[in-house]
Amino acid sequence: MKRRVVVTGLGMVTPLGVGVEASWQALCRGKSGVGAVTAFDASGFRTRVAGEVRGFKALDFINRKLARRGDRFIHFALASARMALEDSGLKISAANSQRVGVSVGTAMGGIESIEKNHQLLLEGSRQQISPFFVPSFLCNMATGQVAIEFGAGGANMCSVTACASGTHSIGNAARVIQHGDVDAMIAGGAEAAIRPLVFAGLEPVKVMTARNDEPEKASRPFDKERDGFVIGEGAGVVILEELELALSRGARIYGEVLGYGFNSDAYHITAPDPEGVGAASCMKMALDDAGISSGQVDYINAHGTSTVLNDLSETRAIKSLFGERSRSVPISSNKSMMGHMWAGAGVVEAIACLLTINHGIIPPTINYETPDPECDLDYVPNVARRAEVKIALSNSFGFGSTNGSLILGRFSP
Repeated sequence: MKRRVVVTGLGMVTPLGVGVEASWQALCRGKSGVGAVTAFDASGFRTRVAGEVRGFKALDFINRKLARRGDRFIHFALASARMALEDSGLKISAANSQRVGVSVGTAMGGIESIEKNHQLLLEGSRQQISPFFVPSFLCNMATGQVAIEFGAGGANMCSVTACASGTHSIGNAARVIQHGDVDAMIAGGAEAAIRPLVFAGLEPVKVMTARNDEPEKASRPFDKERDGFVIGEGAGVVILEELELALSRGARIYGEVLGYGFNSDAYHITAPDPEGVGAASCMKMALDDAGISSGQVDYINAHGTSTVLNDLSETRAIKSLFGERSRSVPISSNKSMMGHMWAGAGVVEAIACLLTINHGIIPPTINYETPDPECDLDYVPNVARRAEVKIALSNSFGFGSTNGSLILGRFSP
Protein backbone atom coordinates (compact mmCIF):
# COMPACT_ATOMS: atom_id res chain seq x y z
CA MET A 1 0.00 0.00 0.00
CA LYS A 2 1.36 3.41 -0.97
CA ARG A 3 1.29 6.08 1.70
CA ARG A 4 -1.24 8.74 0.74
CA VAL A 5 0.13 12.19 -0.12
CA VAL A 6 -1.91 15.35 0.38
CA VAL A 7 -1.33 19.03 -0.34
CA THR A 8 -1.51 21.32 2.68
CA GLY A 9 0.11 24.58 1.54
CA LEU A 10 0.29 26.73 -1.58
CA GLY A 11 2.52 29.60 -2.63
CA MET A 12 3.20 31.30 -5.94
CA VAL A 13 4.61 34.31 -7.72
CA THR A 14 3.28 34.79 -11.26
CA PRO A 15 2.81 37.41 -13.97
CA LEU A 16 -0.73 37.76 -12.58
CA GLY A 17 0.33 38.70 -9.08
CA VAL A 18 2.37 37.92 -5.99
CA GLY A 19 0.56 35.35 -3.89
CA VAL A 20 -2.00 32.64 -4.50
CA GLU A 21 -5.11 34.80 -4.07
CA ALA A 22 -4.01 37.52 -6.50
CA SER A 23 -3.05 35.00 -9.19
CA TRP A 24 -6.18 32.87 -8.71
CA GLN A 25 -8.56 35.82 -8.90
CA ALA A 26 -6.88 37.04 -12.08
CA LEU A 27 -7.09 33.57 -13.62
CA CYS A 28 -10.80 33.38 -12.88
CA ARG A 29 -11.37 36.83 -14.41
CA GLY A 30 -9.50 35.85 -17.56
CA LYS A 31 -6.96 38.62 -17.05
CA SER A 32 -3.75 38.58 -19.08
CA GLY A 33 -0.41 39.15 -17.40
CA VAL A 34 1.44 39.49 -20.70
CA GLY A 35 2.91 42.85 -21.73
CA ALA A 36 5.83 44.49 -23.47
CA VAL A 37 9.23 43.36 -22.23
CA THR A 38 10.74 45.74 -19.67
CA ALA A 39 13.53 43.53 -18.29
CA PHE A 40 15.81 44.52 -21.17
CA ASP A 41 15.72 46.43 -24.45
CA ALA A 42 13.89 44.00 -26.74
CA SER A 43 13.39 46.47 -29.60
CA GLY A 44 15.64 44.51 -31.94
CA PHE A 45 14.07 41.13 -31.28
CA ARG A 46 11.37 39.31 -33.23
CA THR A 47 9.48 38.74 -29.97
CA ARG A 48 9.06 41.76 -27.71
CA VAL A 49 6.41 40.54 -25.24
CA ALA A 50 6.59 38.41 -22.09
CA GLY A 51 4.77 37.46 -18.92
CA GLU A 52 6.87 39.42 -16.43
CA VAL A 53 6.37 39.36 -12.67
CA ARG A 54 5.61 42.92 -11.58
CA GLY A 55 5.55 44.37 -8.09
CA PHE A 56 7.68 41.62 -6.59
CA LYS A 57 9.98 42.71 -3.74
CA ALA A 58 12.43 40.06 -2.63
CA LEU A 59 12.98 41.84 0.68
CA ASP A 60 9.35 41.15 1.60
CA PHE A 61 10.34 37.48 1.88
CA ILE A 62 14.10 37.18 2.45
CA ASN A 63 16.88 39.17 4.09
CA ARG A 64 19.07 41.68 2.26
CA LYS A 65 22.14 39.44 2.20
CA LEU A 66 20.27 36.58 0.56
CA ALA A 67 18.58 38.95 -1.87
CA ARG A 68 21.95 40.36 -2.92
CA ARG A 69 23.61 36.98 -3.41
CA GLY A 70 20.89 34.95 -5.11
CA ASP A 71 19.57 34.95 -8.67
CA ARG A 72 16.01 36.06 -9.42
CA PHE A 73 14.77 32.48 -9.89
CA ILE A 74 16.01 31.69 -6.36
CA HIS A 75 14.18 34.74 -4.99
CA PHE A 76 10.95 33.52 -6.58
CA ALA A 77 11.44 30.03 -5.14
CA LEU A 78 12.18 31.31 -1.62
CA ALA A 79 9.18 33.65 -1.66
CA SER A 80 6.82 30.92 -2.87
CA ALA A 81 8.20 28.43 -0.34
CA ARG A 82 7.71 30.88 2.52
CA MET A 83 4.13 31.54 1.45
CA ALA A 84 3.41 27.81 1.11
CA LEU A 85 4.90 26.96 4.51
CA GLU A 86 2.97 29.75 6.21
CA ASP A 87 -0.21 28.62 4.47
CA SER A 88 0.42 25.04 5.54
CA GLY A 89 1.32 25.74 9.14
CA LEU A 90 3.99 23.02 8.94
CA LYS A 91 6.76 23.76 11.45
CA ILE A 92 10.27 22.51 10.73
CA SER A 93 12.44 21.93 13.79
CA ALA A 94 15.48 19.95 14.85
CA ALA A 95 13.11 17.14 15.77
CA ASN A 96 11.63 16.67 12.28
CA SER A 97 14.20 18.32 9.98
CA GLN A 98 15.39 15.02 8.48
CA ARG A 99 11.81 14.06 7.65
CA VAL A 100 11.14 17.18 5.55
CA GLY A 101 12.71 17.45 2.10
CA VAL A 102 12.85 19.85 -0.83
CA SER A 103 12.32 19.39 -4.57
CA VAL A 104 12.37 22.61 -6.61
CA GLY A 105 12.93 22.29 -10.35
CA THR A 106 14.13 24.75 -12.96
CA ALA A 107 14.78 24.60 -16.67
CA MET A 108 17.56 27.19 -16.95
CA GLY A 109 18.70 28.16 -13.47
CA GLY A 110 20.38 31.53 -12.97
CA ILE A 111 20.53 32.73 -16.57
CA GLU A 112 20.60 36.40 -15.48
CA SER A 113 23.66 35.73 -13.30
CA ILE A 114 25.37 33.95 -16.19
CA GLU A 115 24.75 36.88 -18.52
CA LYS A 116 25.94 39.55 -16.12
CA ASN A 117 29.09 37.79 -14.99
CA HIS A 118 30.02 36.72 -18.51
CA GLN A 119 29.79 40.35 -19.55
CA LEU A 120 32.29 41.25 -16.81
CA LEU A 121 34.65 38.63 -18.20
CA LEU A 122 34.33 40.01 -21.74
CA GLU A 123 35.02 43.52 -20.48
CA GLY A 124 38.24 42.42 -18.81
CA SER A 125 36.77 42.84 -15.31
CA ARG A 126 37.30 39.29 -14.14
CA GLN A 127 38.16 40.46 -10.65
CA GLN A 128 34.62 41.83 -10.27
CA ILE A 129 32.99 38.44 -10.79
CA SER A 130 31.14 37.61 -7.60
CA PRO A 131 32.23 34.67 -5.43
CA PHE A 132 28.50 33.93 -5.29
CA PHE A 133 28.23 33.66 -9.09
CA VAL A 134 28.37 29.86 -9.29
CA PRO A 135 26.04 29.31 -6.29
CA SER A 136 23.57 31.70 -7.90
CA PHE A 137 23.29 30.04 -11.31
CA LEU A 138 23.45 26.32 -10.51
CA CYS A 139 20.08 24.72 -11.17
CA ASN A 140 19.88 23.00 -7.78
CA MET A 141 20.50 26.20 -5.82
CA ALA A 142 16.81 27.06 -5.48
CA THR A 143 16.36 23.68 -3.80
CA GLY A 144 19.52 24.22 -1.76
CA GLN A 145 18.62 27.73 -0.62
CA VAL A 146 15.08 26.70 0.34
CA ALA A 147 16.46 23.79 2.38
CA ILE A 148 18.99 26.03 4.12
CA GLU A 149 16.56 28.89 4.75
CA PHE A 150 13.88 26.70 6.32
CA GLY A 151 16.01 23.95 7.82
CA ALA A 152 14.68 21.08 5.70
CA GLY A 153 17.33 18.36 6.01
CA GLY A 154 15.56 15.49 4.27
CA ALA A 155 15.54 14.42 0.62
CA ASN A 156 17.05 17.14 -1.60
CA MET A 157 16.29 17.00 -5.33
CA CYS A 158 16.09 19.18 -8.42
CA SER A 159 14.31 18.21 -11.62
CA VAL A 160 15.86 19.86 -14.68
CA THR A 161 13.52 18.67 -17.41
CA ALA A 162 12.68 21.82 -19.37
CA CYS A 163 8.97 22.65 -19.40
CA ALA A 164 8.09 19.55 -17.35
CA SER A 165 10.46 20.36 -14.46
CA GLY A 166 7.77 21.58 -12.07
CA THR A 167 5.42 18.68 -12.70
CA HIS A 168 8.26 16.22 -12.27
CA SER A 169 9.26 17.97 -9.03
CA ILE A 170 5.81 17.38 -7.53
CA GLY A 171 5.54 13.82 -8.83
CA ASN A 172 9.01 12.82 -7.67
CA ALA A 173 8.47 14.48 -4.28
CA ALA A 174 5.22 12.56 -3.83
CA ARG A 175 7.03 9.30 -4.61
CA VAL A 176 9.66 10.02 -1.94
CA ILE A 177 6.89 10.45 0.64
CA GLN A 178 5.04 7.36 -0.59
CA HIS A 179 8.19 5.29 -0.18
CA GLY A 180 8.67 6.50 3.39
CA ASP A 181 11.96 8.38 2.92
CA VAL A 182 10.39 11.56 4.34
CA ASP A 183 7.03 12.65 5.69
CA ALA A 184 6.77 16.03 3.95
CA MET A 185 8.24 17.80 0.92
CA ILE A 186 8.50 21.41 -0.19
CA ALA A 187 7.96 20.89 -3.91
CA GLY A 188 7.95 23.43 -6.71
CA GLY A 189 9.44 25.03 -9.76
CA ALA A 190 11.00 28.42 -10.44
CA GLU A 191 12.16 30.33 -13.50
CA ALA A 192 13.49 33.76 -14.41
CA ALA A 193 14.38 33.41 -18.08
CA ILE A 194 13.19 36.69 -19.58
CA ARG A 195 16.70 37.52 -20.71
CA PRO A 196 18.25 38.59 -24.04
CA LEU A 197 20.33 35.41 -24.37
CA VAL A 198 17.21 33.24 -24.09
CA PHE A 199 15.25 35.35 -26.57
CA ALA A 200 18.18 35.27 -29.00
CA GLY A 201 18.51 31.51 -28.61
CA LEU A 202 14.83 30.82 -29.21
CA GLU A 203 14.48 33.25 -32.10
CA PRO A 204 15.91 30.96 -34.81
CA VAL A 205 13.76 28.08 -33.53
CA LYS A 206 10.66 30.24 -34.20
CA VAL A 207 8.65 28.89 -31.30
CA MET A 208 7.84 32.28 -29.76
CA THR A 209 5.04 34.59 -30.80
CA ALA A 210 5.58 37.61 -32.99
CA ARG A 211 2.26 39.22 -31.99
CA ASN A 212 3.89 42.28 -30.43
CA ASP A 213 1.21 44.89 -31.11
CA GLU A 214 -1.34 43.13 -28.88
CA PRO A 215 0.61 41.63 -25.95
CA GLU A 216 -2.51 40.62 -24.03
CA LYS A 217 -3.66 38.58 -27.02
CA ALA A 218 -0.30 37.06 -27.88
CA SER A 219 -0.78 33.77 -26.02
CA ARG A 220 -3.76 32.01 -27.60
CA PRO A 221 -3.65 28.24 -27.05
CA PHE A 222 -5.66 26.09 -29.44
CA ASP A 223 -6.75 29.13 -31.47
CA LYS A 224 -6.25 28.80 -35.22
CA GLU A 225 -4.21 32.05 -35.32
CA ARG A 226 -1.71 30.98 -32.64
CA ASP A 227 1.87 31.61 -33.70
CA GLY A 228 4.05 30.65 -30.74
CA PHE A 229 4.41 30.81 -26.97
CA VAL A 230 5.06 33.73 -24.66
CA ILE A 231 7.85 33.39 -22.11
CA GLY A 232 6.71 33.87 -18.53
CA GLU A 233 8.54 33.88 -15.22
CA GLY A 234 7.81 33.16 -11.58
CA ALA A 235 7.45 30.18 -9.27
CA GLY A 236 5.02 27.89 -7.55
CA VAL A 237 5.50 25.75 -4.44
CA VAL A 238 3.27 23.22 -2.72
CA ILE A 239 3.66 21.51 0.64
CA LEU A 240 3.15 17.78 0.32
CA GLU A 241 2.58 15.67 3.42
CA GLU A 242 1.92 12.07 4.28
CA LEU A 243 -1.78 11.90 5.14
CA GLU A 244 -1.45 10.82 8.77
CA LEU A 245 0.97 13.65 9.53
CA ALA A 246 -1.41 16.20 8.02
CA LEU A 247 -4.38 14.79 9.92
CA SER A 248 -2.50 14.58 13.21
CA ARG A 249 -1.76 18.30 13.19
CA GLY A 250 -5.18 19.36 11.89
CA ALA A 251 -3.84 20.75 8.62
CA ARG A 252 -6.09 22.13 5.91
CA ILE A 253 -5.99 19.72 2.98
CA TYR A 254 -6.41 21.20 -0.50
CA GLY A 255 -6.38 17.85 -2.24
CA GLU A 256 -4.50 14.64 -2.84
CA VAL A 257 -1.80 13.63 -5.31
CA LEU A 258 -3.45 10.54 -6.72
CA GLY A 259 -1.25 9.69 -9.68
CA TYR A 260 1.91 10.57 -11.56
CA GLY A 261 3.16 9.64 -15.02
CA PHE A 262 6.41 10.52 -16.76
CA ASN A 263 8.01 9.32 -19.98
CA SER A 264 9.52 10.48 -23.27
CA ASP A 265 8.28 10.94 -26.82
CA ALA A 266 11.80 9.90 -27.89
CA TYR A 267 11.04 11.94 -30.99
CA HIS A 268 12.75 15.36 -31.32
CA ILE A 269 14.72 17.88 -29.25
CA THR A 270 12.07 20.62 -29.51
CA ALA A 271 9.02 19.30 -31.38
CA PRO A 272 6.42 16.97 -29.85
CA ASP A 273 5.37 13.72 -31.47
CA PRO A 274 2.73 14.94 -33.98
CA GLU A 275 0.29 12.19 -33.00
CA GLY A 276 0.79 12.68 -29.26
CA VAL A 277 1.65 9.03 -28.65
CA GLY A 278 4.06 9.78 -25.79
CA ALA A 279 1.73 12.32 -24.21
CA ALA A 280 -1.21 9.90 -24.31
CA SER A 281 0.94 7.18 -22.75
CA CYS A 282 2.11 9.59 -20.04
CA MET A 283 -1.47 10.51 -19.11
CA LYS A 284 -2.38 6.81 -19.08
CA MET A 285 0.52 6.12 -16.70
CA ALA A 286 -0.80 8.78 -14.33
CA LEU A 287 -4.32 7.34 -14.49
CA ASP A 288 -3.01 3.83 -13.83
CA ASP A 289 -0.93 5.07 -10.91
CA ALA A 290 -4.08 6.66 -9.47
CA GLY A 291 -6.10 3.52 -10.09
CA ILE A 292 -8.78 5.36 -12.07
CA SER A 293 -10.10 5.50 -15.63
CA SER A 294 -10.21 8.44 -18.02
CA GLY A 295 -13.97 8.52 -17.46
CA GLN A 296 -13.41 9.74 -13.90
CA VAL A 297 -11.43 12.85 -14.91
CA ASP A 298 -13.56 15.98 -14.59
CA TYR A 299 -11.08 18.55 -15.94
CA ILE A 300 -7.79 18.71 -17.86
CA ASN A 301 -5.34 21.54 -17.27
CA ALA A 302 -3.53 21.41 -20.59
CA HIS A 303 0.11 22.14 -21.29
CA GLY A 304 -1.40 24.38 -23.99
CA THR A 305 1.59 26.50 -24.98
CA SER A 306 0.06 28.32 -27.98
CA THR A 307 2.48 26.79 -30.46
CA VAL A 308 1.03 25.23 -33.59
CA LEU A 309 2.63 21.83 -33.01
CA ASN A 310 2.16 21.45 -29.24
CA ASP A 311 -1.54 22.30 -29.13
CA LEU A 312 -2.33 19.98 -32.01
CA SER A 313 -0.26 17.14 -30.54
CA GLU A 314 -1.87 17.50 -27.10
CA THR A 315 -5.35 17.59 -28.63
CA ARG A 316 -4.64 14.37 -30.52
CA ALA A 317 -3.24 12.77 -27.37
CA ILE A 318 -6.39 13.62 -25.40
CA LYS A 319 -8.59 12.28 -28.19
CA SER A 320 -6.56 9.08 -28.31
CA LEU A 321 -6.86 8.44 -24.58
CA PHE A 322 -10.33 9.78 -23.83
CA GLY A 323 -12.09 8.68 -27.02
CA GLU A 324 -15.57 10.11 -27.49
CA ARG A 325 -15.51 11.61 -24.01
CA SER A 326 -12.70 13.94 -25.10
CA ARG A 327 -15.38 16.22 -26.57
CA SER A 328 -17.17 16.68 -23.27
CA VAL A 329 -14.37 16.96 -20.70
CA PRO A 330 -13.44 20.63 -20.12
CA ILE A 331 -9.85 21.59 -20.97
CA SER A 332 -8.11 24.92 -20.39
CA SER A 333 -4.67 26.50 -20.57
CA ASN A 334 -3.46 28.90 -17.88
CA LYS A 335 -0.61 29.88 -20.23
CA SER A 336 -3.10 31.97 -22.19
CA MET A 337 -2.89 34.43 -19.27
CA MET A 338 0.55 33.88 -17.73
CA GLY A 339 2.66 32.83 -20.66
CA HIS A 340 4.93 29.81 -20.31
CA MET A 341 6.75 29.91 -16.96
CA TRP A 342 8.89 26.88 -17.85
CA ALA A 343 9.60 25.07 -14.55
CA GLY A 344 7.13 27.29 -12.73
CA ALA A 345 4.32 26.37 -15.12
CA GLY A 346 3.61 22.82 -13.98
CA VAL A 347 3.43 23.76 -10.31
CA VAL A 348 1.29 26.85 -10.81
CA GLU A 349 -1.03 24.81 -13.01
CA ALA A 350 -1.24 22.06 -10.40
CA ILE A 351 -2.17 24.74 -7.85
CA ALA A 352 -4.85 26.00 -10.25
CA CYS A 353 -6.23 22.45 -10.44
CA LEU A 354 -6.40 22.23 -6.65
CA LEU A 355 -8.17 25.59 -6.43
CA THR A 356 -10.59 24.50 -9.15
CA ILE A 357 -11.36 21.39 -7.09
CA ASN A 358 -11.91 23.52 -3.97
CA HIS A 359 -13.88 26.39 -5.51
CA GLY A 360 -15.71 24.75 -8.41
CA ILE A 361 -14.41 27.27 -10.95
CA ILE A 362 -12.49 26.35 -14.11
CA PRO A 363 -10.30 29.22 -15.36
CA PRO A 364 -10.74 29.87 -19.08
CA THR A 365 -8.49 29.71 -22.10
CA ILE A 366 -8.49 33.36 -23.14
CA ASN A 367 -7.91 34.73 -26.65
CA TYR A 368 -9.77 31.81 -28.19
CA GLU A 369 -11.33 33.63 -31.12
CA THR A 370 -10.91 31.54 -34.26
CA PRO A 371 -11.61 27.81 -33.87
CA ASP A 372 -9.04 25.47 -35.36
CA PRO A 373 -10.74 22.54 -37.15
CA GLU A 374 -7.99 20.25 -35.87
CA CYS A 375 -8.23 21.53 -32.28
CA ASP A 376 -11.93 21.00 -31.77
CA LEU A 377 -12.40 20.15 -28.10
CA ASP A 378 -13.94 22.11 -25.22
CA TYR A 379 -11.20 24.56 -24.23
CA VAL A 380 -13.43 26.62 -21.88
CA PRO A 381 -13.10 29.63 -24.18
CA ASN A 382 -12.63 33.14 -22.74
CA VAL A 383 -14.94 32.92 -19.70
CA ALA A 384 -14.46 30.93 -16.48
CA ARG A 385 -16.95 28.14 -15.90
CA ARG A 386 -18.56 26.83 -12.73
CA ALA A 387 -18.32 23.07 -12.50
CA GLU A 388 -17.92 20.36 -9.90
CA VAL A 389 -14.43 18.96 -10.28
CA LYS A 390 -13.40 16.04 -8.11
CA ILE A 391 -10.46 14.83 -10.18
CA ALA A 392 -8.18 16.92 -12.40
CA LEU A 393 -5.39 15.98 -14.79
CA SER A 394 -2.47 18.41 -15.25
CA ASN A 395 -0.07 18.04 -18.20
CA SER A 396 3.46 19.29 -18.87
CA PHE A 397 5.44 18.41 -22.00
CA GLY A 398 8.92 19.79 -22.63
CA PHE A 399 11.91 20.18 -24.90
CA GLY A 400 13.93 17.00 -25.10
CA SER A 401 10.75 14.94 -25.60
CA THR A 402 10.03 14.84 -21.87
CA ASN A 403 6.49 14.44 -20.51
CA GLY A 404 4.82 14.65 -17.11
CA SER A 405 1.23 14.27 -15.91
CA LEU A 406 -0.34 14.57 -12.48
CA ILE A 407 -3.71 13.38 -11.21
CA LEU A 408 -4.99 15.59 -8.40
CA GLY A 409 -8.15 14.80 -6.51
CA ARG A 410 -10.53 16.08 -3.87
CA PHE A 411 -9.50 14.72 -0.49
CA SER A 412 -11.75 12.03 0.89
CA PRO A 413 -11.01 10.31 4.22
